[in-house]
Amino acid sequence: MKRGGAVEFVSWDAWMAEAPTQISVSPRALASLAPERLFDLRWAATVVEQALRRLREECEGKGRLRLFEGLRDYLAAEHADISYARLAAALGVAETVVKKQLHNLRERYRWLLRDEVAHTVANPADVDDEIRHLCAALAATA
Repeated sequence: MKRGGAVEFVSWDAWMAEAPTQISVSPRALASLAPERLFDLRWAATVVEQALRRLREECEGKGRLRLFEGLRDYLAAEHADISYARLAAALGVAETVVKKQLHNLRERYRWLLRDEVAHTVANPADVDDEIRHLCAALAATA
């Protein structure tokens, strides 16, 4: 089933630059959403939560849970204001390790998000349409 209608398209790359690592919407805003929008938002939140859960489990399995926990809040965007030196000091690793691990975690997070979306469609050709729908659903909460 194709999505359509009055949908504002959002670039996956642009959205990933600000992708949430958690989604929070005020109760007041939730109460004002149409049932379809609420469904879309819950679906998008579930996709994000599942991707993060899988990433956390992967990191834990590799003995890198502490790194994941320390870098999780920085997965969503290329923050110009990230202090790699401060993060490195807090995690007890070299600054180059922080930069490399954050880059790797972001790439894996993107892949896991895409994989989670792929599990929701019958036809692999529909993944990009669903990603656009996910992006639009999440962008509407910003």
